[in-house]
Amino acid sequence: MRFDIEQRHLTDASGRPVSSAAAESSFHSIEAESASDAIVGFASEHRGEIIGDIRKFPGFQAMATVRNAEGVYTLQVAPSSQKFAPLSS
Repeated sequence: MRFDIEQRHLTDASGRPVSSAAAESSFHSIEAESASDAIVGFASEHRGEIIGDIRKFPGFQAMATVRNAEGVYTLQVAPSSQKFAPLSS
C-alpha cells in the first residue's frame, strides 16, 4: 500500500524550536504494509529515532514524533490516492 507522509519540523539541529513561519511541511511517499510500518520505514531511511509511541487512527492513518541529526519532527501518515484527478479546463 502507498502512503503519503507529511513531515513538519519542531526543532532545528541545535534543539531550538522552529518558528511557525519557518516550519514548512515536506511531503513524501512510501510503500508499506501499514501506516505504522510506513513511519518505521521512513524513520529508518532518514536515520531517525521514534520518540514515544506511534499513534494509530482509523482509516490507515498514524502519527509519530521522530528525532534525527536535523532535529525533532512529526510525521503524519495517510493512505495515498492511486489515481490522478483530472484537470478541469
